[in-house]
Amino acid sequence: MCKLCVFAGTTEGRKLVELLADQPAEVTACVATEYGEALLEAREGLTVSAGRLTEAEMEALLRREGFDLVIDATHPYAAEVTENIVRACEAVGTEYLRLLRGSGDAPQGAVCVPDIGAAVTYLAGTEGNILLTTGSKELSKYASLPGFGERAYARVLPMEASLAACREAGLGPDHILAMQGPFSKEMNTAMLRAVSGRYMVTKETGSTGGFSKKAAAAAEAGAVLLVVGRPPQRAGVDFAGAAEMLSRRFGLRLRPRVTLAGIGPGSEAAMTNEVRRVLREADCLIGARRMLEAAGAGAKRQHEAVAPEEIAAHIRESRDCCRFAVLLSGDTGFFSGAKRLMPLLEDCEVEILPGLSSLQVLCARLRVSYEDVVCRSLHGRDGDVIPDVRQNRRVFVLVGGAEGVSGLCHTLTEAGLAEVRVSVGERLGYPEEQVTSGRPPELMGRSFAPLSAVLIENNRARPFIPGLSDEAFQRGRGQGGVVPMTKREVRACALSQLELTREAVCWDIGAGTGSVSIEMALLAREGRVYAVEKKPEALALLEENRRRFHTANVEIVAGAAPEACRSLPAPTHAFIGGSAGNLREIVELLLEKSPKVRITAAAVSLETAAELTAIGNGIFAGDYAASCITVARDRRAGRYHLMAGQNPVYLFTFQR
Repeated sequence: MCKLCVFAGTTEGRKLVELLADQPAEVTACVATEYGEALLEAREGLTVSAGRLTEAEMEALLRREGFDLVIDATHPYAAEVTENIVRACEAVGTEYLRLLRGSGDAPQGAVCVPDIGAAVTYLAGTEGNILLTTGSKELSKYASLPGFGERAYARVLPMEASLAACREAGLGPDHILAMQGPFSKEMNTAMLRAVSGRYMVTKETGSTGGFSKKAAAAAEAGAVLLVVGRPPQRAGVDFAGAAEMLSRRFGLRLRPRVTLAGIGPGSEAAMTNEVRRVLREADCLIGARRMLEAAGAGAKRQHEAVAPEEIAAHIRESRDCCRFAVLLSGDTGFFSGAKRLMPLLEDCEVEILPGLSSLQVLCARLRVSYEDVVCRSLHGRDGDVIPDVRQNRRVFVLVGGAEGVSGLCHTLTEAGLAEVRVSVGERLGYPEEQVTSGRPPELMGRSFAPLSAVLIENNRARPFIPGLSDEAFQRGRGQGGVVPMTKREVRACALSQLELTREAVCWDIGAGTGSVSIEMALLAREGRVYAVEKKPEALALLEENRRRFHTANVEIVAGAAPEACRSLPAPTHAFIGGSAGNLREIVELLLEKSPKVRITAAAVSLETAAELTAIGNGIFAGDYAASCITVARDRRAGRYHLMAGQNPVYLFTFQR
């Protein structure tokens, strides 16, 4: 276990100590004040030494503890402290590493001076009030300014030593702003306006020191930004460089901490206390603009991004941050970007915090339970919820686009579902929240928010049971007679033998009118069905039946198997209703694509049944199941009903 000493006089220093505290290391953090000590959370393996140390005291500490490495993370303007640390390390023979703070470019129009003396000289030739944000340690140097007690306002830490320095410099209580940052641009602007500040004096503190927020505030308030330059810096590394060196040298794993935070519907009041804590502690907030605005943490570094790849790239490139909060609307486990983002953050320490989902909020507003609700999303994706609405009493849908809700209501009406109840939630959780309920025809043509939450209630819903009526499908005649269709009873048996899952990827080879394809799609609602058919007249019927049953998860493939199937995704299940003499080649391709695919094949002729038997005994080494389905249907004969036998159908099921 390594022993490290960090002189943690900056935000970067505290971040490094926090990262090291979770590692197999003994860490001593040296801070100048009790306030700095309070900012570091007590942890096992972490010792905090509070108080300013002389060079001799530093040397004594290093001799006593025998550190493997000393990291100097003091303020870039504390040049004297840095030199004391360097000399103490040289005297003891301890390795020294300088942690540098990134710099920020002064904006156009700023006045840059090399030191505080030059700043005082410049201000002496001006008029108007001055907001000093350079701390209390060197405040006395400004006291020689004409009218200092009337013109100057000092922003200092709320500590007795800082207040005493203000009094000694000649500032009265009404000219002291005792506050702890970080400060947002808005707060800096408000302070400048409150003191009628014509000048804002700052050190070039970099992004972590809030330099950009001060520059933006000065520009907005119409004040001159006076920048005191940094003293010459010793050579060193930035935060990421230090983390990389420590990882390589001592085998530590200093990885960024990323929290995927569900912020609920949007308002701060709807966020959990745990999420609020993370937002306070994060170095950088990432998310869509409306989420960043909802977080209300303007003093934090923020990055506007939605795409998972862009978010992950920004985390990797932000070399001076160690705690990130990615803001995700609603709940992280409910149609959230967290699903796609997680695999991109394998090199980070990731925690996930849930939030209130739009489903929960909308159902609460409607005073209904959501335990039986089926959830779907049409936001940024294709899909058709009609089968879900027909089969389930309640369906929740996230709808995107200006015409999304109106279009959904139009589809419901066309599908014969005009009597369902539709409730639309807009801007849930915001002051302008609105919930509208009505029948689909009543809501068609109305405008709703681009992202809306919709609950559809259908009291006449019926669960889907395989074996739809043959009359439910559109049929027609081609040049070769009636387009073939697998009959209801055989279809139900075949689907039972296939044992489809909701996520199944299915091939229906020789799909005909598509009766098997349609029922596959209704069973595998989260999957995909590829209906392979070569006859033009059958392809037209396939398209009509797909539209009639709203099975958007059916993809029609024109062509003969196996050639037409070679570019298709690997199947989990396959039904062979027609093979055009290519039965063995089709089975071999299925196994090549997916060795454990489950196959059910239908045969009407004895020759096809014999070929399937040979395939079962050969390719599958006799491990298969075969059934002969014989069905008789009633027909009228005058006053009587007689049973008419149908052609027997042989079903073979194979799976390795």
